[in-house]
Amino acid sequence: MSIRAGGLAIAAAGCVLATPVAVWWLVGDLSVDVPQGTGLDYAFRPPDVDPTVERVAGLGAVVVVVLTLGLLIWAARGRRFDGRWWAALVPALVAGAIAGAGARVVTAGTIGANIGAGLALVGGGVVVGLLLLWSAGWSARLLLSR
Repeated sequence: MSIRAGGLAIAAAGCVLATPVAVWWLVGDLSVDVPQGTGLDYAFRPPDVDPTVERVAGLGAVVVVVLTLGLLIWAARGRRFDGRWWAALVPALVAGAIAGAGARVVTAGTIGANIGAGLALVGGGVVVGLLLLWSAGWSARLLLSR
């Protein structure tokens, strides 16, 4: 069974796009537990998403990540996926995972200051930016070397 390169590119793109949503859903709400009626402080208010929609989107993203990553690994083992692309794909996946987890940190309800939000924005933002820059540069290198 042969998979066209375009199909593998779509699988890789789907995996990269689904990773932040999957991690965001798997991490879950990080707000502190407080007695009913106690007001929480937010660095950024979380989006008002229906729990059913959140569950469907999160579970769907997890399924997409598992299936596409499995397909890419299977194709790489069969030499149908150029292994050099892992150097671009893995940093993009890690950046997505950091972004998904960071989104939960910055939208967590706290009592007082959310120090983690500042760390996630500054530290996580720099790391995500560097990972995506590497991924884009490596992708360009591979595409231009054809």
